[in-house]
Amino acid sequence: MLAESQGPDPLGSGAPWTSSTGNDIKDQGSRHRQQGRQHLQQKSSKRSCFFGLETRPELVWEDWDLGKEFTKTLVLKNIYSKLQKLHLRPPVSKFFTTIIPQIIVLSPGTSFSIPIIFKPLQRCEYEDSIEFQSNDGSFQVCLRATIPCHALEVPDSVLLPICAVEHSSHTTFRLKNTSKLQTWFEWVCAAPYQLSPEQGLLKPHQECYITVVFRPQEALVYQQHVYCKFGEEGYEAEGSCTVLLQGLAKYPSLQLRNVGTQEEKEKGSPVLHFGSVAVGQSLQKHFDIFNPSPVTASFSLSRLSGGVQLFESEFSCDVTRGKVVPGGSQRATVTFSPTVVDTVSVEYLVLKCRGALKETILKLTGSCIGPRVSLSSFVVDFGCVKEGETISQTLELVNSSPVEAIYQWDLDCNGHSVFSIHPASGTVCPHSHTTVRAVYRPTQPIAHHRRVACLILHREPLLLDLIGTCHSELQQPVILRPEHLILYKLHWNRRQDPPDTRSSMQQVHLDQQGICATLEESIQRPAAVVPISPMEEFYQSCLGFMDPLSSSSSLSSTHVSVVPSELLFNHKMSSSLSSSSASSRFVSITNHTRGKLSLVWTVAQDSPFTVSPLSCDLAPLKSTSFRVTYSPKQLNTLHGAQLECFAFYKDNHIGEPLLCPPWCVTVRVIGHSFQLGKEHFIPCCSLKPPIVVFPALSVLSYRTVLLQNSGDLPLIFCPDQSSNSAMAETVSVIPNCGIIQPGDHQILTLRTTSTEESPKQGFSLQLQLNAAKHTKELTVVSVAEKPCVSLERDSSLYFQPTAVGSQTHRSHQIRNLSRLPLRFQWSIPESDEGIISVEPGVGELHPNESSVQTWSFNPLVEKTYRVKPTLTFWPIQTDGCNKSQLTLKVEGIGSNGFIKAEKAVMDFGETLVGSYRSIEIPLVNNSPCPVTFCLSVEQRLLEDDVIYDPETEPSDLQFDCERATIAPQCTMLLRSTVRPQRRAKYLWTISYQTLNSSGGVSSSPQAVCEVRARGVFPTLQVIDVCSGGRMGRLSKEHLWKLFSLDSLNKHLLSDPSSSELTYRTPTRHSLRSYPSIFTKTILDFNFSAAPLNSEPSTFVLMFHNSGSISVDWTFLFPEDQQIELEYWAETGELDSAELCQMKVQDNHLFSISPRSGTLHPGQQRAVHFTYSHTFVGTDRFPVVFKLSYGREILLNFQGVTVERERPYLHFASNQHVFTSVTIGHSSPPMQVYELHNAGAVPVHYEVDAAVLSQLQMDNFNHPVLCCLNPEGEVLPGKLVTLEWIFSPLEAKMYHMDIPIHIQDGDSTLVRFEGCGIDCRTPGSNSFYYSDSKPSVLRVQRMSFPGQVVFLSEDSISLGDIPVSTQCSTILFLTNMSQTDNYHYTWDLPQQRNQQVVQIHPERGSLCPEESVLCVLTFTSGHYPAVYRLDVICQVTQEAAMVQYHGALQCWNEERERQQHEFTITDKSHTEIQEILIDKECVPLSGRKGPPLRKYKTLPPICSRSSLKEMGNMCNRPTKTERRALRETVKQVWKQPEPPQPSLLHLELTAQSHGLQEYITHFPDQYNRLCRCLLSDKTQKPTTAFSTTTVPAGLLQPTQGPEKDIIMHILMSLLKNILDDSAFTQSLITLVSKPIIYQPAGTSPSYCPSVSSSSDLPDSSTSSHHKPEPQVGLSGTESIEARLNEDDNAVDRDGTAGRLTNKPQTQNTLRPEYVPASMAEDVLLNTLQNLMMEAVSGELVLTAHPRTVILPPVSARTKRMSRAAAAEEGV
Repeated sequence: MLAESQGPDPLGSGAPWTSSTGNDIKDQGSRHRQQGRQHLQQKSSKRSCFFGLETRPELVWEDWDLGKEFTKTLVLKNIYSKLQKLHLRPPVSKFFTTIIPQIIVLSPGTSFSIPIIFKPLQRCEYEDSIEFQSNDGSFQVCLRATIPCHALEVPDSVLLPICAVEHSSHTTFRLKNTSKLQTWFEWVCAAPYQLSPEQGLLKPHQECYITVVFRPQEALVYQQHVYCKFGEEGYEAEGSCTVLLQGLAKYPSLQLRNVGTQEEKEKGSPVLHFGSVAVGQSLQKHFDIFNPSPVTASFSLSRLSGGVQLFESEFSCDVTRGKVVPGGSQRATVTFSPTVVDTVSVEYLVLKCRGALKETILKLTGSCIGPRVSLSSFVVDFGCVKEGETISQTLELVNSSPVEAIYQWDLDCNGHSVFSIHPASGTVCPHSHTTVRAVYRPTQPIAHHRRVACLILHREPLLLDLIGTCHSELQQPVILRPEHLILYKLHWNRRQDPPDTRSSMQQVHLDQQGICATLEESIQRPAAVVPISPMEEFYQSCLGFMDPLSSSSSLSSTHVSVVPSELLFNHKMSSSLSSSSASSRFVSITNHTRGKLSLVWTVAQDSPFTVSPLSCDLAPLKSTSFRVTYSPKQLNTLHGAQLECFAFYKDNHIGEPLLCPPWCVTVRVIGHSFQLGKEHFIPCCSLKPPIVVFPALSVLSYRTVLLQNSGDLPLIFCPDQSSNSAMAETVSVIPNCGIIQPGDHQILTLRTTSTEESPKQGFSLQLQLNAAKHTKELTVVSVAEKPCVSLERDSSLYFQPTAVGSQTHRSHQIRNLSRLPLRFQWSIPESDEGIISVEPGVGELHPNESSVQTWSFNPLVEKTYRVKPTLTFWPIQTDGCNKSQLTLKVEGIGSNGFIKAEKAVMDFGETLVGSYRSIEIPLVNNSPCPVTFCLSVEQRLLEDDVIYDPETEPSDLQFDCERATIAPQCTMLLRSTVRPQRRAKYLWTISYQTLNSSGGVSSSPQAVCEVRARGVFPTLQVIDVCSGGRMGRLSKEHLWKLFSLDSLNKHLLSDPSSSELTYRTPTRHSLRSYPSIFTKTILDFNFSAAPLNSEPSTFVLMFHNSGSISVDWTFLFPEDQQIELEYWAETGELDSAELCQMKVQDNHLFSISPRSGTLHPGQQRAVHFTYSHTFVGTDRFPVVFKLSYGREILLNFQGVTVERERPYLHFASNQHVFTSVTIGHSSPPMQVYELHNAGAVPVHYEVDAAVLSQLQMDNFNHPVLCCLNPEGEVLPGKLVTLEWIFSPLEAKMYHMDIPIHIQDGDSTLVRFEGCGIDCRTPGSNSFYYSDSKPSVLRVQRMSFPGQVVFLSEDSISLGDIPVSTQCSTILFLTNMSQTDNYHYTWDLPQQRNQQVVQIHPERGSLCPEESVLCVLTFTSGHYPAVYRLDVICQVTQEAAMVQYHGALQCWNEERERQQHEFTITDKSHTEIQEILIDKECVPLSGRKGPPLRKYKTLPPICSRSSLKEMGNMCNRPTKTERRALRETVKQVWKQPEPPQPSLLHLELTAQSHGLQEYITHFPDQYNRLCRCLLSDKTQKPTTAFSTTTVPAGLLQPTQGPEKDIIMHILMSLLKNILDDSAFTQSLITLVSKPIIYQPAGTSPSYCPSVSSSSDLPDSSTSSHHKPEPQVGLSGTESIEARLNEDDNAVDRDGTAGRLTNKPQTQNTLRPEYVPASMAEDVLLNTLQNLMMEAVSGELVLTAHPRTVILPPVSARTKRMSRAAAAEEGV
């Protein structure tokens, strides 16, 4: 978009600038005369052509100043081929001038330059023009001077990329200065958009890019205009432009994938499980952050706040923040590095997405496992060893865990102990074992026992008892056995407070059985003294059985102790127990027993450490000191050792059964021989883990660390007392000193009790290395915490209103905020235990872990409940002590709930029986609480004739879920399935019962709604039928009987049997070629008969789905039901029925198209049935008509093909039922029975009169049944009606078998049935009414294939009418084609040579989409009869007729030519003349003759006499004859045949009654239908007219052309009169005129009234009307005579249905009247015109009548008076 500022315009020639928007950058110069300098330049530079002159359309001056002249040149060029003479009009204003002549002459191809001078006086815009005029016209060149103005070019709109809420997206657009001025701009923009730069200065034609930043805060579509003000810098903005910014914001969403199990995902809490991880090891797991939203999402991943403030988290994640593109994902890796064995670590990561609606919390959990090491034996017995000898044994260290185990034996294996284990330290691989060797090397003959600790990193030590006895030649002490250790241990466990240890031992020694008793007691009851843990025992042994740090230690259970337990030589010690520079130190051993002890030190060879004395005796409860001397033999070295001393009772002698094992005390010594000033070894070691975290509980706890010497030199260590803080003094390290050989390690054990005063960040513990300034720092965290648990939602829990008796669940979360693993338990007041409950009620919470409890609320009554359950929790290590409690406030409301349906009654229509239908029933809960309910249904059948037992038969309505819960003020769609099992109307009553918390019923059933449905079977109906080919002229009633369509429709509408539903859909199920039938319904489909080799008989049935469900139908031939077998499985034996069936199948004698299909409700489909007349005989073929899930009907197709010479009558049925007749009726109606000649030759028939005579004799010589035409002849393809009169004698059903004989043919026995009715029987019908109802539909619903012309009605029923009555009705013929014209002709039937039906017009043509009205007039005969007439309308296409007439004309011209020409035979002439024949020869079987020869004379036109000769062409000639025949047939030109018309059948039914009976039984219809009746049948028409005198001047009734002329004249006169305004005005005056015309009482144009007996003619009042003679039924002759007499009377009269006129007396006023027939014709013509207008849409018969407003009475009276006065004046 180009925007400019408006400059000064003093001339007022410009218009203000208006902004515009668009999608592209485009020129807007048409809106302002100063817009777009580039546009002006381009326009001025372009050259245009005006009348052959090429020049510029305008000249523009842009850069100009005041006070100067500026000249531009306008060039004219003549591009025409003729001379141009131009007249010039100079510019009008004084600012533009030119110096040129007024006339310019330009030769072809030459140019002329015109200088134009511009002299500005003001700083404004100028505009003028210069005009040129030539012989062809004039044109102007515009002269313009513009001033420069500010103009910017910006896009109309800018679309920003889609953006996430609280994120940003940006784009750029170009801002260009299109003017020649320096332009300053400034943007005005509001949130969420931001433009950068917001302001700036652009040089002429400079451009810059503006950055648009989009920061939405909500998910909306943002469309906002931003404005750019621009102009000269420092001044007010001169112009502005607008840019439409468009942006779309979406909420971002992130998902976590590859975490947790499906069950955890369903709970909505993703968990990343690490499982069990070895201590010191790390495990990594991954999860993906997926972005399913269409916008880029920024996220942050952090730990959940409010948790435990750990010193260092064991979980680490490599991703803390990032961005994920739409549809992309980012993988995050979490590392789990546990440090504390047998603990569970829990951490929560919060995935926060800026702008998202929710946060995702990921739970991280993992456990730390340590090694599980065991010893193969806990006691190693070396037995008895001689002094100086060495013995060794092996044992295994077994590691059953997946963690590597690091071990170390707390034993000096360098000779300072009689026992040694090799290797002394090492590792045990996961799930493996290692073998160690224990060595016993005694130096003195005493018993040795030492409990050695095997230190395991991150585990408690394993204790191993080493025992052995040394014998010398002089001393042989008692051999120490393992059982001695057991007895000693049992003794100390059972001792309560013995007075003396030795006396106790003696007491046990004196009673051997007491030992067993002691063993049993120790097993049966717990020991009185609680055993100490292996770690505590190891600590006591290392501290010399004295622990100054533990207040619980005492000397009551200590036997021997040593002080100090560690000696450090040449180390600066703050302890007072050692000297800083002494090479000898003293240790003190105390005897805590009451026996005398012997002390013996183990001597090591070449050891720098010596003890003196090596042995001594120690009295009870006394102490003694020993000197330990450090004498290194080598300087600048490090030394360390563990000195051992054995103490045993002095007076122990051999043979005692109870032996007290010796005790062993040890002293750890280290020293170095570095000289002063010498640098000590630089240590190379590691300490793992560097941080030791003790449990946050104030109990004595232990931790182990590993000091690894990774250097090549030995390493000694001890605590650095000078640098350690006071808190470090609270931590005890065992061993406190020692030496570590190169590549070896030392497991250090730390012990302390956590306190609340300890710093949370921990404190440092320094280890001095190599007695120098080298130290190793160890961080110790020993902070004691109180158990802390937080409750969600401020310790409150609210339940929504809950139905009484039901249950509501709510989740609540608790979280452990301490580093202590806790055990919790909920306590609910006893009175409220039945109201609320929690699951789980007890459990454990690991540090930082959250637990979700599910609370249940079960109100008992309708009220508000307030309960305060208590949460009790305590540390797991305290075993129930140190408990804490929290209270949760729980509040809930109990209320009564109910549900109902949206509609009380729902009708779901029809459903196919045997199928199912899914329905949805809306249930509404309008109560304030959720309702949990169960549904029940009660089924009822509304059919009276259906038996239903609800106890044994299940309901046909099934619920998808019978139990459900509906939230308050919500609707639930109850999905159900309807499976009707029978054809009936169903009524289901749905009830519900509310459920309590346990699932039991808490209320009585309450009805919700009623559901109605109807089970239906698929139904089809045949609604129409037509035929083609040879059967085209058969009436629809005849076709209806041939195919038994009434029975077919009846069966199709009935219910199928269970056997018919064996296969619900068409299935191949039979192994035979003649499949088994599952239905008992069998019908005949009679395809009638036709001669051999005639065209196939075609029938079309119109099937209609009258139901509400779709129907799948199939016609199954036997081959469609047979399973296809392999060739070897077929027997090959066929019976006669199978052979006939195979003949029909192989030759396709019967065919159906289509054979299957689907009809939706209301649809129709035409099915074609064809029977080919290929073989002589009767063909039968079984076809199953199958409706899927419905009826299965066996249709026996039957067709007859007769020989061409054989006379054959085809009977549609061998049974005929007459209309019921009243007994004693004087004039029983005449009834007909049709005979159809289906052969090719005329048939002479004869009804067996003997049977009729015998029937009359059997009924008292009463003619019960008589045939009026018992014999006659039926032409080929025609129908003849047998006329019968059935006159019953009794009120019963008559069965009469009448033979009908055929000359030269077979006889057929036809059973006629009729019923006699007794009118005198109470309750019976007193009169036989018309049962001549139409057998087909009155209106054709759907066209047959190829049908384009329709009848408005296919059948007309006139009902009951009197004899000699004329009835009329109208119908329409409609041409549905849009292109073709059609001709129609009515073929009117006759009865007894009388034309009873007339149709006007009888023939005509139909234009495309035209309708024509036809008037049908029916005249009943003089004798009562039952009429069933078939009126045929032949419809032919006009184009086909034109083509036929053209071909016929050519054929006639050729025949004319051949009649007048002859041919001279010339052998060399090869032209063959064409042979003309009238029609195609019909082959006659059985006759032979010479072949057809080539005629050379004129003319070879066949006649009927030569038909047989021409038929020889169809015989089987020889090979030579066939060759000659082919040559001949090529030259045969048969006469063109007219096109076969389409036939439309109109069925007309009526029943006529005698006049007296009709008046009696139909008095209301008589006056309406009967206009005139014939006079007395015995009176001659001439007599009637001769005896009747017509008054003078009376118009005689006219007929024929005279009638038509009079009718048209009268119509024209009436129309002209009505259009005459003078006549209309004269009608107004008739009101005031006296009545001068009074018609007579009786009009001769109407028949005498017969409504009263006085009006009936009799012998006393009229001599003309004689009484009608009574027709006696004495014989057939009288009936035939009467019928013949009636026919003759009609023939003599010429017109039936008219009475003669009565003569008028002289004194009677002569009436003026119009003949009745002529008035009727006028009215009929009027009605026809109205109907035609209604059909064409010009007249709406259903429109409301118009209201005519009459003029005021006063004005009308004045006009009438003026008219009367004028008439009087005349």
